[in-house]
Amino acid sequence: MGILNVTPDSFSGDGTHLDVAGAVERAATLVREGADIIDIGGESTRPGAATVPVEEELQRVLPVIRAVKEQLSVQISIDTSKPEVMEAAVLAGASMVNDVYALRQPGALKMAARLNVPVCLMHMQGTPSNMQKAPSYTDVVREVSHFLSSRVRASEAAGIAPDHLMVDPGFGFGKTFQHNVELLRGLTGLTDVGRPIVVGLSRKAFVRRLARVNQEDKDETAQVSAGLALYAASQGAAVLRVHDVALTRNLLRAWEALALRPVDQCNVQLHGGLC
Repeated sequence: MGILNVTPDSFSGDGTHLDVAGAVERAATLVREGADIIDIGGESTRPGAATVPVEEELQRVLPVIRAVKEQLSVQISIDTSKPEVMEAAVLAGASMVNDVYALRQPGALKMAARLNVPVCLMHMQGTPSNMQKAPSYTDVVREVSHFLSSRVRASEAAGIAPDHLMVDPGFGFGKTFQHNVELLRGLTGLTDVGRPIVVGLSRKAFVRRLARVNQEDKDETAQVSAGLALYAASQGAAVLRVHDVALTRNLLRAWEALALRPVDQCNVQLHGGLC
């Protein structure tokens, strides 16, 4: 899953705000590098981020979704928690919803069920504006697993097909550095949820601290991000949400060549095929 931010305040500095042509060019590059899904987001969810009004988010994402849909052959995911944006994005060509609130916003669960597209349910303690102030867990792996299982049950009860559901432990969303370490080490424990696991570690502060690199050192941050993505895949992750698609894909191919585990198997039905 290649990341395409169309915001002016992306934490990784890769936003293409109000530049549709630039966004499409970036999406094309991600596809050439091996992305199966392009995840388009119009609202930053970095720590401390403010909420973006619905109309503004729509103005950011819809032109890009339409242009990517028209010019590229790739599945499109909309990264949003707002039901109005979910609906408009799917009508514009998106075939998946990626929600950091796990369909907990008013109307989101009902909307996702009506749209009948795959959904990624992410764990987050708190909200982007306050999630990093004082995150606390007794057992982060067990608590994240319990939350995701409960959201899967709620989604299925609302009418969303089981094979349309994926889960994301939410690295960096309401977790300290140690919580992220424990969650990554215990990733196999999330397989009990019974749905494909999406992992997004790319270029996060957790990665930089783990590797002891500065934010300015983008090359080394990208390399460490790709290495952690490979580790996540070895622990059961089915979808990797990344900025550096080519680097990550090359590592996965080398790993597959060693016959350790085949990649490209997430078993979630998308419009037009399996992701």
